[in-house]
Amino acid sequence: MSENVVHLHKPTDPPTLDTAPAVLTVVPDAPPAPPVPLWVRSGRAVKAAATHESTRATVRAAARHGLYTFNGGRIVARRAWDGRTGSRYERMIRAAEAAGNLEAAEEWEERLQRFRAARHHRRMDLLHSPVEAAKGVAVGAGMSIGVLVALGVVMALNTGHVGDVITPLSATIDFIALLIRIVQVVWGPALSIGPFLALLALWSVGRKQHAAPAWALPANVRSDEGEPITPSIVVKALRDLGVPALARAIKEMGDAGASMLGPITIAGCGVEVDVTLPSGVSTNEVQGKRRKLAENLTRHEHEVFITIPQAARTVRLWVADSGALDEPIGPSPLVTDDTMTADYAKGRAPWGQDLRGDAAALSLYQRHLLITGLSNQGKTVALRSLALWLALDKSVQFLVGDLKGVGDWKMFVGLATTLIQGPTDEHVIQVTEMVEGAVDEMNRRIQAPPGTVFPPLIVLVDEAQVAFMCPAKDAEKRPYGGSKANSRYFMAVRKIHNQGRAVNVLMWQGTQDPTNENLPKLVREGAHTRASLALGTESQARMALGDKAVDGGAAPNLLRPGLDQGTLVLASSGIDIPAGQSSITVRTHYIDDDAAEAITDRAKALRDGVTTLHAIEREEEHDSLADIAAVIGDAPRVRTKDVLARLAARNADAYGGWSFIDLAGVLDEAGAEAYKSDGVMVVARDRVARALGLVRPIM
Repeated sequence: MSENVVHLHKPTDPPTLDTAPAVLTVVPDAPPAPPVPLWVRSGRAVKAAATHESTRATVRAAARHGLYTFNGGRIVARRAWDGRTGSRYERMIRAAEAAGNLEAAEEWEERLQRFRAARHHRRMDLLHSPVEAAKGVAVGAGMSIGVLVALGVVMALNTGHVGDVITPLSATIDFIALLIRIVQVVWGPALSIGPFLALLALWSVGRKQHAAPAWALPANVRSDEGEPITPSIVVKALRDLGVPALARAIKEMGDAGASMLGPITIAGCGVEVDVTLPSGVSTNEVQGKRRKLAENLTRHEHEVFITIPQAARTVRLWVADSGALDEPIGPSPLVTDDTMTADYAKGRAPWGQDLRGDAAALSLYQRHLLITGLSNQGKTVALRSLALWLALDKSVQFLVGDLKGVGDWKMFVGLATTLIQGPTDEHVIQVTEMVEGAVDEMNRRIQAPPGTVFPPLIVLVDEAQVAFMCPAKDAEKRPYGGSKANSRYFMAVRKIHNQGRAVNVLMWQGTQDPTNENLPKLVREGAHTRASLALGTESQARMALGDKAVDGGAAPNLLRPGLDQGTLVLASSGIDIPAGQSSITVRTHYIDDDAAEAITDRAKALRDGVTTLHAIEREEEHDSLADIAAVIGDAPRVRTKDVLARLAARNADAYGGWSFIDLAGVLDEAGAEAYKSDGVMVVARDRVARALGLVRPIM
């Protein structure tokens, strides 16, 4: 018989999943959402109805047509008032006085006096006009009755009836009675319809003048692409510019503010207008408000250009059609015309278009060139397009240094005498020696007989800022970069700027993001043609183009980086610049690598063949003092004349051009000076040996 054991203690171990009892969790239903109050639903409905496009269109239409009528009445009233009074002349006088044009003010005052005299004459005539009118009516009526009676007499004689004498007179009376009846019938409806016809006429005047705010105008007139430029819009934009003296002057002018403006003429993809500023307003006050002026004209900042023409107190506004500057210009004639050739002396490179849409052609004859801008703005393409055109003149020679080294100038292989490509210090050294070689060629040409004509030599360095910033030094501790008197690249460029133009040795440079360190002042001011793409600051614009161009309105710092690629501001005597301006904005043609290859192939076909060097061959290093000791040999002393002859025989490349001065310079520097013996200058072996021992101790 089994026993049942009953445990009286409570187990402490938690139950396992297998032994745990099932637990049912009851989740209550979510409480119902509270009802939206009636006032909230009503507000939402009202807001939806008020902001619906149909409601907005209805409100715009009602406001538009109401303002058309109201402002049309104002326009008609102003016209009537101007026609009956001298207010128009007074406004023009105030405008001329505000603008400081006293001659125009006197002319308008004279016109006002003539108008007042004529009006006074008319008013005096009105004093006599009632009597004259009464006499005229009596005479006219008598003559009319006499004519009708005479006509009746003729009819009576013709018909034989005496009663026909009054027939014309009675017919006239019946006709007048008919007119009276017609007027009686029409008069009532005319009184009712007349006001509506008058309002319709006022509405028509307002509609033609678009006399309503822009937000109320219809879609075909209210455009986001910018309003057409009219005198009233320009005057309003100037008034709201935020220049107190200008605003006061325009307010005093009233409707005559348009007298400040010259003719608005179509200029390329925009319009151009000269604005004569009132006295007390300077041109730089308007220049400094370019963005606000553009927005007042419903344009973007890059679509308005402000320049200073030759006339005093005048600014020239060029306003682009909205979005026109974002459209590309056509291809370059170098690409489309396979027969085009170049003429260095007389021709002009087809570079692009100016803002007026005219072709922008640049003369390169004896002009050093500098093009700068931020990175990736089209500097290399703009510089290369000029070189591509000039390459079509077979007499032109090229030395090209590309310190970017990504193949932008590879098509000049077989065209350039030297082509160095790469960004390293060694490439800078090679480019520097290339430019120094051009200096030697320049000096050789300068020493030629007067009247000698030399072929053009273009020394072109792209990314020249790499050369100016190079820290490398040569064996004599002379830096290749920098802007000091011992900086090799800087001094070579300066020498070409100083004298190269006279013998057709020209320096072309392309630089990036200019500063005083990577583009020294003396170098940038030595260029005859200076062009700049988009830049970051006005100070950089002054570095690139000079103070005169920037003060005259040049503003490459206001071009849009990344959007205005290929658009540059140019200051040069080699291009046609509008009279009175110091710069011109050019949108350059884009020539891609494939098209550039095709152009250089045509240029190479004009030549007999050019071998392009990719490195500068350096002379083998030699020790001049050791060579002097070697040519002296065991002789105690040797005449300086014989030393020079022996040195030339030993190394003609190094010593063939030496003179007594060169020899004396080496000896004096080493402390082994030549001296006179038996009446002739000699070099002592002991002195040279001692100098070698002092300068270079034998290990």
